[in-house]
Amino acid sequence: MTKEEKELAEAGYEHLAQQKTHGEKGGEAELDKVDIQEHQLPFKELESELDTSFDPKDPGQSAGLSSGEAKARLTRDGPNILTPPKKKSALRKYWDCLMTMFNVLLIIAGILEYILLGVNFKDNFANTYLGGILIGVAFLNALIEFYQLQKSEAILASFLAMIPPSCRVVRDGTLTTIPAADLVKGDIVLVRSGDKTPADLILFAASDLKVDNSSLTGESEPQERFARPDGVQSRPVEAENLLFNSTLVVNGEGWGVVVRTGDHTMIGQIAALTGNETGKKSPLAVEIGRFVMMVSSIAIIFAVVFFVVGITTVYKGNGEQTVTFAVSILVAFVPEGLPSVVTLLLSIAAKRMAAQNVLVKDLQGVETLGSLTLLATDKTGTLTRNQMTVTNLWSGLRMFSAFQSNNDSQTTESFSIDAPGMREMVDIAALNSHVKFDRTDVAFEQRKILGDATETGFIRFAGKHISDYDGYQKQHARVFEIPFNSSNKWALVILEKQHKDGILTAYIKGAPERVLAKCSTYLKDGEEVPTTDEFKAQYDEAYDYMASRGHRVIACAQKLLRGDIYDESYEFSKTDAKYPSTEYCFCGLISLEDPPKHGVREAIGTLRLAGIKVMMVTGDHPKTAEAIARKINLILGETKETLSKKTGRPVEEIYDDEVDAVVIHGDDIDSLQGWQWDQIFAKNEIVFARTSPQHKLEIVKRAQALGHIVGVTGDGVNDSPALKKADLGIAMNISGSDVSKEAANMILLDDNFASTVKGVAEGRQIFVNLKRSIQYTISHSTPEVIPQLLYVVVPIPLPLSAILILVIDLGFELFVALSFAWDKPETKDGLMRMAPRKPVNDRSITTLKKRALRRTKTLRRDPETNEVIRPSRLAQLLARVRAPFTRQFWEDALEGSDAETLVDGKLLSYAYLEAGVIEMVGALVAYFVVFFKNGFTPGDLRRAQTALTDSPPITYFTKSSPDFVNSRGEVISASKQVDALGQAQSIVYLSIFIIQCFNVFAVKAKFRFPFGRSIVGNPYNFAGILAGACLGVFVIYTPPLHVVFGGSYHLSPLYWLIPVAFGVLLLVWASVRVLLMRKSIEQSRVKDIKGLMMFPTMRTMSMRSRH
Repeated sequence: MTKEEKELAEAGYEHLAQQKTHGEKGGEAELDKVDIQEHQLPFKELESELDTSFDPKDPGQSAGLSSGEAKARLTRDGPNILTPPKKKSALRKYWDCLMTMFNVLLIIAGILEYILLGVNFKDNFANTYLGGILIGVAFLNALIEFYQLQKSEAILASFLAMIPPSCRVVRDGTLTTIPAADLVKGDIVLVRSGDKTPADLILFAASDLKVDNSSLTGESEPQERFARPDGVQSRPVEAENLLFNSTLVVNGEGWGVVVRTGDHTMIGQIAALTGNETGKKSPLAVEIGRFVMMVSSIAIIFAVVFFVVGITTVYKGNGEQTVTFAVSILVAFVPEGLPSVVTLLLSIAAKRMAAQNVLVKDLQGVETLGSLTLLATDKTGTLTRNQMTVTNLWSGLRMFSAFQSNNDSQTTESFSIDAPGMREMVDIAALNSHVKFDRTDVAFEQRKILGDATETGFIRFAGKHISDYDGYQKQHARVFEIPFNSSNKWALVILEKQHKDGILTAYIKGAPERVLAKCSTYLKDGEEVPTTDEFKAQYDEAYDYMASRGHRVIACAQKLLRGDIYDESYEFSKTDAKYPSTEYCFCGLISLEDPPKHGVREAIGTLRLAGIKVMMVTGDHPKTAEAIARKINLILGETKETLSKKTGRPVEEIYDDEVDAVVIHGDDIDSLQGWQWDQIFAKNEIVFARTSPQHKLEIVKRAQALGHIVGVTGDGVNDSPALKKADLGIAMNISGSDVSKEAANMILLDDNFASTVKGVAEGRQIFVNLKRSIQYTISHSTPEVIPQLLYVVVPIPLPLSAILILVIDLGFELFVALSFAWDKPETKDGLMRMAPRKPVNDRSITTLKKRALRRTKTLRRDPETNEVIRPSRLAQLLARVRAPFTRQFWEDALEGSDAETLVDGKLLSYAYLEAGVIEMVGALVAYFVVFFKNGFTPGDLRRAQTALTDSPPITYFTKSSPDFVNSRGEVISASKQVDALGQAQSIVYLSIFIIQCFNVFAVKAKFRFPFGRSIVGNPYNFAGILAGACLGVFVIYTPPLHVVFGGSYHLSPLYWLIPVAFGVLLLVWASVRVLLMRKSIEQSRVKDIKGLMMFPTMRTMSMRSRH
């Protein structure tokens, strides 16, 4: 690569390299102020201090508190909850809703009308209504938005109340699960890997326990925690026997006694650490903000220009009337009802998604899901069921199948407990596993097994082949153990199990490569045989056989400990490696399958056909991950490794462009350079395996740097940093940890990955519906503004008063614009076969990187450290002001892009220049026809209006006007003039309404002509039209309302046929538009993907075994 190419590849990522992950540190001084001393006490003193009872030797037999005592303490100390961070008051929230640009413009316009009232009350009395309505509309808009926000917050609060954090506690001598809020001082609590610590605990028993204290201390590495019988004389934050509320248990398990609850805990005492909310704007919020600013700027510019034109021509020196006129222009341009429509549309969509088991925390997250370009998903528990089932066993060079499976080869034997090596395998599965049961007073088959998915799979399998499981466990008591952890990747147990050379047996199980390294012999037909190259070749073949089917593979080994070395008095210790670690006998391999969830294969296929890149990010083995990916449509093509196997060519000789799939090992992620990241994301099929939480976060950041809108699905604690960073975090409700649910923007209530497909379809449809609604709403700006322009330039009598413009914008427009929320997709799979609206391709990435490179070259840096010196706020503001006057700004703005925004050139062209012009011409034709029928030719109208500038000025079309003589010599009295103007203004209002009724269906025509079931199939459209028609007829034909709105009940319905004709013309134009745009729409469709399997995955073997 050339230097320029390397610079360009790194450009988009430079800001990531500069970010150093600083944990949120509470200052040292604050951590020292914390009032916790109990960690210094020995166990006996601790028991008496807290008035409780625990057993460090056998923690499961601890008595704990009685229910009555716990209830009394709860009443005394209060619930174990942190006082929530101070939130904005309802008034402050309402104020924020009110202070949006549109509302501010309306309020200013309304206040101006009231200022005019003070200047000249008599002449401006009619403006009382206008000013009041304008201000009222702003407050109503804010109220609707505020109400919807409160409602969505209430729904979320009720959901979170439904699933309160829970914990395992010993009450009345029994281990039970209770809500964490009910914990009290002195309670005995059991915590396991993946749990969030429910209160501040002192440990009295622990097994390989590690916690993540990064949220408190900023230490990124997990900290080991131990039971210390004599207490620890150190600061609380450094105490090895103390677990803090809300920290994560990342490894092992421990028993602790509660010493602090609620606000008295460490995290409760450090106020600075509570409520650190991140206000990341959704793509939709950014676009709506941009649109509001654009329309507001146009409205202000036009209002100022029209004020200047008006005061220098038709209203010479008459400032008050000119202000009212400028206000009417402002009102015509600003779509007053839009904020309410957007909020209501999103609320309706969120409600619909909740009915499909998708809970949206943030309303705009609904649309974000529709605009995703990349979905990074965890494997275990998200794509698969997290229910491990033993499938195959390999021992003594023979393969056995634990179930009758269609996948196994013909040489595979059926499992039998009497086959050589099988008894040892079952013993290792049963005796070297860490699980608990919900209850032990029922038969083994009826118990619920609590623990790691792999461990529960082993116990479920072993329990079938051991008649008295509990008795067997007691018979072989544990002497020493080293639990599984992520660095060792194996678990060791030494127990009392007699053999011919002694009374102790060591069992080890774990990652195959780690276990095999400890073995010197293998078990064959009950004998220990030395390992050979032939054995290792057979082992590799067996391992590949299991892993290639997507199974998790675990190796088992044993060592029969000689009694002359390892007797009853031998002291085992893991700290100084006083335990047998070599010379084991390899018993065999056990494979477990975690089957894909039903519907996952079709869901991923559908997402890929929708142009969304779906990639797997998992901690599992690359071979297992790839095998599962191939089952579920995630990988269809060849990777370098599979192509190498097929063709016999070395992997190094295969070019990158020959393959379309890639499997990346987590160990390689830290060393990847910018151009390598680009190559990875250029592939259509990506799997990251053996990843850590930091890797997941890095992957999300790298994808976002390329312009991807990233969704992340996950259920574990380790997914939460990535869920928070993603544009849309999607958590699982049933299997998900509390931490992941807190971090996510969206929760799948039924844990069904397929629900994301419904969500994407809903998100895309809501974008289309929002776009239609905006397109429809701003179409009436041209027929409202141009007649005002003619009123000043020609001039002619005012075709539409400001108050009638408001009736259009807030009357029928609001009803109809809302009805788009219930629009169904235009075609069955139309939207789900289109590329995402902001596709990420070579063109978009190159543009992004060129801009990033330009930015990095203009940054100021510290000459010594080379760190970027951030510009001041004033400098940033000045740069923004100067930007529009630079060539680069306009080059960037006018650069072509494949992205579709909410308000783009096509929408503005349609609304202002196509539909807008048809509506404007239709309204003006009707206006002139009505005046002509009342005796005024266009020339007469101009003459009557220019009389205002004569000297002395003559005002026509009022009750006190003189008679007007038209070009035909007819005399028209003042009352007839007023009625003619009323009829003309009424027909302009009705024309806009009638043509807009046709526009409802014209804006929907994208894939098909504006007729047919999919276009007219929304009954709410007709309800909106009916409501608008009732309002229009009521306003125009009700005499008492003429004082406020003008209008005339003499207007003949025959005149309605004029706008109807123009409405038909609009539908004809919409049909022509469909034909013109058909080719470009066809090009943006996602092409068929060869090899997609759009049928369900087979029922799993574990399912089959139940029938």
